[in-house]
Amino acid sequence: MNMMPASSPDVGKNKTTTGKVPRRYTFFLLITLFVVSLLTVFNHYEILSFNSTFLTILRWLAITIIVGYAMYKRSLTTWILISMIIGAEFGHDFPQIAVKMQVVSMIFLRLIKTIIAPLIFATLVVGIAGHSNLKQVGRMGWKSMVYFEIVSTIALFIGLLAINISKAGIGVTIPEAINQTDALSAPPPAKGMDIILHVFPENIAKAIYEGQVLQIVVFSIIFGIAVAMINEKYKSPMIRFTESLAETMFKFTQIIMYFAPFAVFAAIAYSIGHMGLDILINLFKLLATLYVALVIFLLAVLLPVALLFKIPVRKFIKAVSEPVVIAFATTSSESALPIAMERMEEFGVPRKIVAFVMPTGYSFNLDGTTLYLSLATIFVAQISGIHLSLDKQLLIVFTLMLTSKGVAGVPRASLVILLGTAASFGLPTWPIFIILGIDELMDMARTSVNVLGNCLATAVIARWEGEFNPPAAPVYKA
Repeated sequence: MNMMPASSPDVGKNKTTTGKVPRRYTFFLLITLFVVSLLTVFNHYEILSFNSTFLTILRWLAITIIVGYAMYKRSLTTWILISMIIGAEFGHDFPQIAVKMQVVSMIFLRLIKTIIAPLIFATLVVGIAGHSNLKQVGRMGWKSMVYFEIVSTIALFIGLLAINISKAGIGVTIPEAINQTDALSAPPPAKGMDIILHVFPENIAKAIYEGQVLQIVVFSIIFGIAVAMINEKYKSPMIRFTESLAETMFKFTQIIMYFAPFAVFAAIAYSIGHMGLDILINLFKLLATLYVALVIFLLAVLLPVALLFKIPVRKFIKAVSEPVVIAFATTSSESALPIAMERMEEFGVPRKIVAFVMPTGYSFNLDGTTLYLSLATIFVAQISGIHLSLDKQLLIVFTLMLTSKGVAGVPRASLVILLGTAASFGLPTWPIFIILGIDELMDMARTSVNVLGNCLATAVIARWEGEFNPPAAPVYKA
């Protein structure tokens, strides 16, 4: 059963409405941004001294040019990135106004929170009940699930280790006003034996109300298994209902995401109005930590897996280069799915294995996203000045092992899961909105790793089944 949404999850990237910006204009824009940023940094660190009024005028002129670029481009992604720049400048120049703008980002938060429960429920039920043919595919089914769980769990721990080493969120002085007003209301997990009981819901409505994501996941998994076991007469309507619910939530998310530029603007302005521009340094540390962690994951996990299963690495890289580039450019795994399946068939993986492993992997094997989620969750705690013990961090990883499954098709799925995880552990939300400002840059990398990991999974399962037959000379397009 096809788990992918009918519409592209890349919100706002409508080919019929997106303008093609001339290269000269883009080059002029980049040069302007570089010069203005360089002068501002020099003045901030007293390397060179400039008149503050002159720099302010210069920065707003640059922002005017950027806004013109965004209006011509007509892309939601562009507007989100630009909103971060405008919000940073507004928070720096008008801090008295900026500190009162939190309500805008909180509206966005409330809307996003409404998505979490129905989206996780619908996608997990469809994923489990829709793949109830695992009994028919036998060995291929359990081998795929074992492989997915092992690799994605390793990715979670690499993200956890990376953020604990880099400490990208540490060193920010948080005003008392933020700490007191910006925390999700969710009871923290209990200690001892109650930790186990906390995983299982006693009342699903209560779990939804309190934002207990792990309990929602457990309920959804059991519900999905039950649907898979009932008579076809009753199963088909339930699957159609949950598919319709999932599609509706995809559209619901797309609508809410059009409000994202305003939320990012308000969140960045609010944070910089309180804490100054130094918060941007922590964001760049987070970005660097993610990219380094993903490279380590590729070299320390996926490469040894390829060598262990005797996958020809050079031919594999050439085969997946096109879908990976598409995923990187569009930040959409689904946009790369058709070409990825075609390339893996040409690489020597039988169609029956590609058709099963690839769609299943899109729900259960999001290596880049799972790594990012563990990293980002700890970053939220670090930047908020909240110390998480090792057992609490491991509990977060266990939660993410379940919550990161099943929502591959939703735009900004990582944002939904990150907010849900924060709700489960009582973490504040304002750092998540700051992360959203650079989410596009992080999404490019993690989406590419998602596609690469799923392509490798098809080859691994084919080799494991003894049906991998790579061509002597590549027949796929370069």
